[in-house]
Amino acid sequence: MTSVLERFLRYVQIDTQSDPNSESFPSTAKQRNLSNQLVVELQELGVTDAHVDEHGYVYATIPSNSDKTDIPVICFCSHVDTSPDVSGAYVKPIVHHNWDGSDIVLPDDTSQVLRIGELHDLDQQIGNDIVTASGTTLLGADNKAGVAEIVAAAEFLLANPAVKHGDIKILFTPDEEVGRGTEKVDLVKLGADYGYTVDGEAIGTLEDETFSADGVKITIHGVSTHPGYAIGKLENALKIAADILAALPKGSLSPESTEDKQGFIHPVQMEGIQEKATLVFIIRDFSVSGLHKKEALLKQITDQVLTNYPGSSVEFKVQEQYRNMKEILDQHPQVIENALSAIKMAGLDPILQSIRGGTDGSRLSFMGLPCPNIFAGEHAFHSRLEWVSVQDMEKAVEVIVNLCQVWEQKA
Repeated sequence: MTSVLERFLRYVQIDTQSDPNSESFPSTAKQRNLSNQLVVELQELGVTDAHVDEHGYVYATIPSNSDKTDIPVICFCSHVDTSPDVSGAYVKPIVHHNWDGSDIVLPDDTSQVLRIGELHDLDQQIGNDIVTASGTTLLGADNKAGVAEIVAAAEFLLANPAVKHGDIKILFTPDEEVGRGTEKVDLVKLGADYGYTVDGEAIGTLEDETFSADGVKITIHGVSTHPGYAIGKLENALKIAADILAALPKGSLSPESTEDKQGFIHPVQMEGIQEKATLVFIIRDFSVSGLHKKEALLKQITDQVLTNYPGSSVEFKVQEQYRNMKEILDQHPQVIENALSAIKMAGLDPILQSIRGGTDGSRLSFMGLPCPNIFAGEHAFHSRLEWVSVQDMEKAVEVIVNLCQVWEQKA
């Protein structure tokens, strides 16, 4: 059998970075390179229906080997793309065997150093095998660790028919990192009753709650005129935009000042010219009412700034992005209960927690596929210090296999 590490090292060397500015789907054609390889590997394992559809999704089925006929169909899902925040090209993975706890200096940029005390959970990994990139790229554990774990679990199930399970569906999505991972997924074709994304962080964690998320776009229409003759006339849209940003709360309601269940208002893009400028925000909270309060505050700030510019106007548009999956998961408690059992079967103490972000599972849950998030072992994602533990990946494989058995046993 091929180890989860072997698969992971192979996958991270395939550049699959997505592009938020692309209008194609998937946003980058290179994501298909990994998707096509995964189909070949799954078919070689005996998954005969594995294929990539026209949108870049991988669908596959491991058929039931149980005599029971009422086992819910379970799906495991991970995304093939990596974040556009840091280069994902020419990744050179390095395995630091039996790590002794000393600083890990990445060789291609020695200013990039993994240190205990600076990176969450790193102090729990002494004696384990740590995988990093070389210092100039991200690693891609987000979410190729999850991809490798699902394929490794599929290989185990197919090679061990004594492990009983129902129909298991596999779904690999493109463009999760740019918020489009479920945009064209076909849930009827998938045919699953419940799902699990394998895209979490620390070993033993199960995430049943995400942010609810909206986007806000403020379009500012200023008053343009020749700067040499602008007295009493010019209202510069760029300056109006700057005034709005400057009026945001200081020390609160921002990503850098919030934690736990606190939400935020976060500007992510500003562009324009003297006549017209746009500001793009993401709004995050664990409740929809919290979202609306933050949007109302941002609208109030915008309106107040505009009182100083009587000739100018704004368009304030709110777009729903995703909602807290806990609203759906609370209606299907067995999805969480079975996952907690599977984690315990692996000898771990399960940790049920929320995500200060979102996953494909957020949208899938509201599309009709209740879908919490299982740990994949990825850490410091979207950065050149990204790392994953081989032992954590192996435990994730074990949990996936356990979950398949738990659903069969409880049917």
